[in-house]
Amino acid sequence: MSGEQILIVDDETDLASSCQRMLQRKGYQTAIAGNGREALEQIAQTEPNLVITDFKMPVMDGMQLLEAIKEDFPEIQVLMMTAFSTIEDAVEAMRLGAADFVPKPFTPDQLLVVVEKALVQQVLREENRYLKEQFSERYSFDNIIGKSPAMRRIFAVIEKIAATDINVLVSGASGTGKELIARSVHAHSPRAERVFVPINCGALPEHLVESEIFGHEKGAFTGAIRAKTGLLETAHGGTFFLDEIGELPQALQVKFLRVLQDGKFRRLGSTEERKVDIRLICATNQDLEAMVAEGTFREDLFYRINTFAIDIPPLKERPDDIPLMIEHAVTRYGAGAQQAVEGVAPEAMRLLLQHEWQGNVRELEHVVERAVILCSEGVIQPEDLPPNVQQAAAGVAPVPAVYVELPFKEAKARLVEDFERHYIAEVLEQCGGNISRAAIHSGIDRRSLHRLLAKYEIDAKHRTRESTERAI
Repeated sequence: MSGEQILIVDDETDLASSCQRMLQRKGYQTAIAGNGREALEQIAQTEPNLVITDFKMPVMDGMQLLEAIKEDFPEIQVLMMTAFSTIEDAVEAMRLGAADFVPKPFTPDQLLVVVEKALVQQVLREENRYLKEQFSERYSFDNIIGKSPAMRRIFAVIEKIAATDINVLVSGASGTGKELIARSVHAHSPRAERVFVPINCGALPEHLVESEIFGHEKGAFTGAIRAKTGLLETAHGGTFFLDEIGELPQALQVKFLRVLQDGKFRRLGSTEERKVDIRLICATNQDLEAMVAEGTFREDLFYRINTFAIDIPPLKERPDDIPLMIEHAVTRYGAGAQQAVEGVAPEAMRLLLQHEWQGNVRELEHVVERAVILCSEGVIQPEDLPPNVQQAAAGVAPVPAVYVELPFKEAKARLVEDFERHYIAEVLEQCGGNISRAAIHSGIDRRSLHRLLAKYEIDAKHRTRESTERAI
């Protein structure tokens, strides 16, 4: 490890010189500073690999120096020299970012062991940062992970359209990352310095959607005790993201069409026209063209928002992306874990790759987060995975005879209904009957969840299970 630059900071010149001789004999390049302020001046000029500093010094002490280094030069490793009486201070210093401490008095061997350990840590950190940068450059666009041809095409499209003000419609199943795409378009646009304002049209009761989007005046409705600025106004100059636009009530579709046509709107309960400048990005997990044909979505609005379409394929259609996403999620959730998680065991990875991922990226992240929490060996094992993922190796379950006796279309419809009924009931049971939590857990917007509850006569409040007794 010879050749690295080490700065020794201590007002005791004899001790500093002694350390310098120890380190120089091992081939390290060294310099000495008498206090923290002098050390910072040298660091700014030379940026050493390692700083070894005492705690108690005039002008600027070791703890102040540590804080200054970690703020301005976070990649530099810091070792603290401490007397026995200041061990508690040394522990606090490590909490603040010091690599280690060496208690006084110390032998040359003791010093060298701690120094070499700190320098190895620095090399590993630099390598890790380099690998992450390489990963980001090759397989990531902002926070979107993927190397499949489909995702590379999406990355290329984002780069082309971001600089324009063109309206964008992002479509894909729940959990595929539609909002990430929208945020990425915004981040690379001329509006990047302005606000990005999202709203999920399916997450709010219908009577509140208009007020949330357009705002309202005092007295506009019962409970409107003061005027309120809508999210549309808040987004002025920036990007407005309408998630699940297929859930937008038809009356509001007309009102929003006017915004797109001439940039004007009225608050609820107001006659005053207001002007707004936004870039619109919409997202949906529904077939809007089919909704247009059914008359549940306005055709003129559809063509306004669909100026440029981005379709995100479900995760199961881009298997090349799954290992990358798993590793990325392990790194992300492992950083905050009580025990370091280094990766995924081969058998566990095989099960993860076999899984269907009906909930797409959102499901994958939840599965990995759960596995990281349960992991006790530093590497995720099959037993750390949810039961439904572990069962992937068992193969496809046989179709019950009751369905085989039916025509295919009828059997399929019956099977889907039975699955929906059981799934919704089980999720509600797990979430204690809380519809908001159930919607977040399942990835189903609140409005669609309410429709399913009504369809299958499931009482969320009392978590009634009678409706699920029919066997699949």
